[in-house]
Amino acid sequence: QVQLVESGGGLVQAGGSLRLSCVASGRLFTRYAMGWFRQAPGKEREFVAHISGSGELTGYTDSVEERFTISRDNAKNTIYLQMNSLKPEDSATYYCAEARGMVSTSRIDEYEYWGQGTQVTVSS
Repeated sequence: QVQLVESGGGLVQAGGSLRLSCVASGRLFTRYAMGWFRQAPGKEREFVAHISGSGELTGYTDSVEERFTISRDNAKNTIYLQMNSLKPEDSATYYCAEARGMVSTSRIDEYEYWGQGTQVTVSS
């Protein structure tokens, strides 16, 4: 049984930083790409960032490029999302997800398992 547990969300002022973490368990972590998605009230869940199983390849949605960094520590079965220069429009529930395979992707339908989410609120 795969489990993903996010942490690190909270309330921060615009321009501030947060680091989200997601600990995975249940299957061989290095075999699977991981991703971060977010969902604001009344909006669809959207892709934020992805990382390959090896950690060598990453990708971001345009709106977070240069501000967010995804990384993974395969020894700890953990991925991270470092979020800098936060804006009010970044406010959402952030979800980590584990893909069906090793190749990272922004396609939401390629992700098989999801965490429960962690709330990020950025005040102006």
